[in-house]
This record gives sequence, C-alpha cells and structure tokens, in this order.
Amino acid sequence: MHDLVIKGGSVVDGTGAPARTADVAITDGVITDVGMVKGAARETVDADGALVTPGFVDVHTHFDGQVTWDPLLTPSCWHGVTTIVMGNCGVGFAPVKPDRHAWLIGLMEGVEDIPGAALSEGIKWGWEHYPEYLDAVERAPKMLDVGAQVPHGAVRGYVMGERGAKNEPATPDDIEAMARIVREGMEAGALGFSTSRTIAHMAIDGEPVPGTFAAEDELFGIGRVLGELGTGVFELAPAGALGEDLAAPEREMAWMRKLSQAIKRPVSFALTQNDHDPESWRLMLDLCAESAAEGAQVRPQVAGRPVSLLLGLITFHPFAYCPSWAPIGAASLSEKVAAMRDPALRAKLLAEVDDAIAPMRQFLDPARAFPMGAVPDYEPSPDHSVAALARAQNRPEMEVFYDALLADDGLALVLRPLLNYTDFSLDAVREMLLHPSSAWGLGDGGAHCGTTCDASTPTFMLAHWARDRSHDRLPLEWIVKKMTADTASMYGLGDRGVLQPGKVGDVNVIDFEHVQLERPVMVHDLPGDARRFVQRARGYVTTVKSGEVILCDGDDQGARPGRLLRGAR
Repeated sequence: MHDLVIKGGSVVDGTGAPARTADVAITDGVITDVGMVKGAARETVDADGALVTPGFVDVHTHFDGQVTWDPLLTPSCWHGVTTIVMGNCGVGFAPVKPDRHAWLIGLMEGVEDIPGAALSEGIKWGWEHYPEYLDAVERAPKMLDVGAQVPHGAVRGYVMGERGAKNEPATPDDIEAMARIVREGMEAGALGFSTSRTIAHMAIDGEPVPGTFAAEDELFGIGRVLGELGTGVFELAPAGALGEDLAAPEREMAWMRKLSQAIKRPVSFALTQNDHDPESWRLMLDLCAESAAEGAQVRPQVAGRPVSLLLGLITFHPFAYCPSWAPIGAASLSEKVAAMRDPALRAKLLAEVDDAIAPMRQFLDPARAFPMGAVPDYEPSPDHSVAALARAQNRPEMEVFYDALLADDGLALVLRPLLNYTDFSLDAVREMLLHPSSAWGLGDGGAHCGTTCDASTPTFMLAHWARDRSHDRLPLEWIVKKMTADTASMYGLGDRGVLQPGKVGDVNVIDFEHVQLERPVMVHDLPGDARRFVQRARGYVTTVKSGEVILCDGDDQGARPGRLLRGAR
C-alpha cells in the first residue's frame, strides 16, 4: 500500500534524462518507485497528459522574517517551489541582542525592500543566538522545507556593535568571535554563510551593509569555518554586481578563487549583465572556468530573466515626482485615476514631468520601458517600448507613458528592465544559464516588495525558455534539472531534486501546454496591512511536499509538511 501514487504523467525526473511516461509512488514522505507502479494507494493523482517534475529548489530567497508568520511562503509556493534557502546577501535576523531588533529590521528593509512596519509587527522575537533562531523557524508551521544561512551583517553587528554597523575594520579578536558564531550556526544546521559587498546594498539609514568593505583576513577567517567543518556555501553579493564599480569584479574574483581553493567549499556570487559594462559577465564566466580547472568551486548565481522595476500607479511612476502630483499622492487608486483623466491636471503633469524626472531619467527611460499586458512579456521587443509606441503614434513619449499608466483603471504596469537586458534580448541570460559553473538563483522570494516580484521565475523558466521563446529555446529536461538537482546539490541537499527511489517526495504535476504567469498585483497582506507585489501562475495542477498534496491549482490544501533543513544531507 502506497501513501500516494501520481499516475501516468510525463516524468522529467531532474537528472536531465528524456521525459518518459511513468508513475511516481511515495510512502512515508519518500519516493519508493518510479515506473509502472503496482499496488493500491491511499491517494492517487491522475497526471495523464501532464508534466511531472521534482519540486523546485530555490536557493536565493529572503523569507527570514516572513517564515515566522507565513506558513505558505507565498509567492514562491505558487511556482512549484518546495524547498527554499534564505539568509542570503548578508542580511537576516540572528544573532541579535535584545536592543538591536529595530536595527536589523532597518538593515533588511533598506537592502531588500521589505516594509519595516511589516517586519516589526510580524516577527515575534524569541531568540538572541543563531541556533535559537533556527529553533524558532523549526517550530513555525511550514508548507515548504526551509534552509538558512548565517548572515554577515547580523554577526558583525552582534560582535562589534556600532563599529561593525559602521564598517570599521575588524580586529583579530573580532574575527575570532565572528568565526565562533558562524561555527555555532553551522553546527546547529545552517547551510552556509552569506555576505554583501556591493555599495548598492544599504540599510534604511543609508549605511552600507556591515561587511561591505571587509578585508580578506575577515572573509577568510570566517570562511575557514566552512572548510574546517567540510560543509556549507559561502554566498555573496559581490562588489560591482550592479555595475557600480567597473574594476571590482576581477578583484572580487581573485579573492573568491583563493578562498574556495583554501576552504574546499563552493563560493556562490550574484552575476548579472549591466548597462555600464555589458560584456563583463563574459569575463567572469571565463574566470569561473579557469577556477574550476584549478579545483576551485566559484559558482555564479544567475537570474532567469531581466532584473526589473515594475512601474505603475499602484507603485511608483514618473509623474509622482511632479509638483502637481502632491495633492493626489495619498489618494486611493480610483481617485488618482479620476484626477489624471482631468484634462487640466493631465496638461500640468505632462508639462512638469521632464524636469521632474531629470535626475533619475535613466531609471524611467521610455526607450526601455514596456507596457505590460495581462500576460507578462519579460523579453519584450524594442518595438514595444513606450518610446517606440510614441514614434508609431506620432505622439510625445511621456503622453504615451501617461496613458499606459491609466490602462485597466490604473492597475496596468510598465516593465523597466534594469539588468540582463542591455541589448533588448535575453541572449546574455541564456549564455549565463548554460555555463557549467552557473547556478539558477536571484529570485529574491520575500524581498523587493514594492518594486518587483521575481520569485515567479521558475514558471517563467518553464513557459518562456522551454516552450514560448521564438528562437534558441532550452530543453525542458535541462531547465528542470537546473531548478532541482543542480540547486539542491550545490547546497548539499542530496536527498531531493530528483524523482528517484529514496529521495524526498517533492513533486509538481504541471499542465505544461498552459502553464503561464499572471500579471503581478499589489496586495496589502503583510502584517500591519503593508503592501507587496505578488504574482500567481496558472497550470500547476498539483504540488506535493514530502508525499502530501499541498496545493491544487494554486489553492492551499491545508497540509503543513515542511520542516527546517539542518545541514547538508
């Protein structure tokens, strides 16, 4: 008697092997058979005509606060994700002294755009030390499995106080104390250590993240713990990651290679294409290949689509910077729409907007802004930009922008790709994804609440790269492996990511022909009625976690089989 059998689907098992028609049997949360399964089952899922994959493993999220109040970890759960790793980019909520809660919240709010009011109301503090934080996460009900990393910012602030927060150099005693805390966290079950070195990451008070300017003795003193324990990933947002320092990437690569060779552990860093140096990513991939040949594991973490801003009346937009916007800035959406339809206000805003946005025009450039339809297009043609539409209609650019914001009674969005879209295509992303050293990541689930929603990228990977792209599509079996076995193995999670007997029973049943992203929407469902973008998907028939059906057609089934992952396995 099996607990659950998924019958007759097209199984893409996560190994990269071709799809095959098979059943998947699960008992006691573990896969027991994949093939023509015999015997009865307590529950059966009919997967005839559907795609059957392992649950997706998303190793770059920021659910460190949300995990304490949201058992579903939306929106990631809606996109086939069954395992997440949080604590990335050096920010998190432990260790923490009782009088420093607000400081850590400000750090997370500034770096990851998670409303501080939501974190203040939602987190029920009950820990000081990192193992105590893991205990709290373990006690919280969960739909998904959760792994965590020890964040440098919190550790530095805990050990060094204001000196750490202000990025003063660490003394040998400071480094020794930080290493002890990281060791304690790793021994309690953390999957790695994370830091941030990009000056684009700042706390809400404008200070760079603690550790941004850490010297090699600090980085190696902490990283050595992972080597001595023989486990864990050293994850970072490197200097120059956003093109803010064109000389930084090669300097960063030099110490990352040296560190990985010294500690014999993976060093995973964020890699994107940026407009300031649009070919630098190629050099970084070449250096990763050189590192691999030398025995180092330097793993670029790459996104599956552009890193973008979502512009709209429900978030921010060019006209919000105009003097005449002030009287309606706090009005409801319907009131804003009504006011903007008034010819007199329209004329004022259009007259003011060019001067108002001059200091930030690069972020609001009509040539790189694309009205988003009901079905989002994350690889839009330059012919679909606001500027191109204006030329075709023989109208001013900002007038077309204005009307785009008013579409759908003000619910419309305009996509502004910031990274990975220099040449108006995802060809660079494709090459980054295909590189043998790269790992899929940077979805940032739980973060960037007011500006974007990239936690939906797994659905995009399936729909766009494996089905809809007009050219140079990627094999479905390869895409699935990239989001399952490959991400799981990088973090030492060898018990999942593949549909094989003995592996954790995490499974997606997907209507592949119809899987599709919906347009992001702004909701007020965070603690304190704080807002965030979420994005749903169609086509996920059933998602199974450890043998329990957790979602059907995206709807919560009430099961909470998720657990804290303590260490590699």
